[in-house]
Amino acid sequence: DVDQAIQDADVLIDVREADEYAAGHLAGAIHASRGMLEFKLTNDSKLSSRDLKIVLYCKTSGRAALAAASLHDMGYLHVKSITGGFDAWVSAEKPIVGPHLPIFE
Repeated sequence: DVDQAIQDADVLIDVREADEYAAGHLAGAIHASRGMLEFKLTNDSKLSSRDLKIVLYCKTSGRAALAAASLHDMGYLHVKSITGGFDAWVSAEKPIVGPHLPIFE
């Protein structure tokens, strides 16, 4: 169950590109694009523990599945990815954090 996996996670990571993340993402997700994920995790002491419960997502689940495999290879023990990704989340009408546009009066 995706809701339970996210609730139990120590960290929720959006592996899409920065513009995709800025256009809307899951509440509480941090951004680490697929190309920078391993670098970001190994260089941040809060994210380097191999015991972290990590949930990953991307647009449709391809990048997240590849990222999960890579993290498993790096020794992370508890990695999951969201099947269907962000698109499935939005299709299920679950909440997202959207871009914050300035208000002009």
